[in-house]
Amino acid sequence: MQTELLHLVDEDTYAFNKIIDAVRMPKSNEQEKSLRDKTLIEATKYAIEVPFKVMQKSLESMEILKAMAEIGNPNSVSDAGVGALCARTAVKGAFLNVKINTSDLKDKDYVDNKLKAGKQIESKAEQLEEEILAIVNEKI
Repeated sequence: MQTELLHLVDEDTYAFNKIIDAVRMPKSNEQEKSLRDKTLIEATKYAIEVPFKVMQKSLESMEILKAMAEIGNPNSVSDAGVGALCARTAVKGAFLNVKINTSDLKDKDYVDNKLKAGKQIESKAEQLEEEILAIVNEKI
C-alpha cells in the first residue's frame, strides 16, 4: 500500500502537468480548439481520478490501522492512532484536490458521482478515525 501511495504522489504531479500541457495547446482554429478541449477534459478527469485513488487507498489503510489498534502490539497502539489521524488527513486533503479539479468540468453526471463517492469516503474515514482513536484511548 505504501508503494501505491508513493506512486500516486508522482501520478498527481504528472496529472497536473497533463492539464498544463492541454492548456498550452494551440487554439487558432476550430479543429485545434476541439482537440484542445477534448485533451483538457481527459487531463482534468485524470487529475480527479488520481487524488480519488489516494482517498480510496488511505481509507483502506485505516482498516489495517483499526486491526493494529485492536490486536496489534499494545506498546505501539498509539502509532495506530497517529496513523489514523494521518490517513484521515490524507483522505480530506485528496478530496480537496478532487473538488478543485471538478470545479470547471462540465460533465455534470461525472462530477456529481465523483463528489458523492468522495463524500462517502470522507465520512467513512471520519467514522473510522473515531473508532480507532476510541480503541487507542481505551488501551493507553
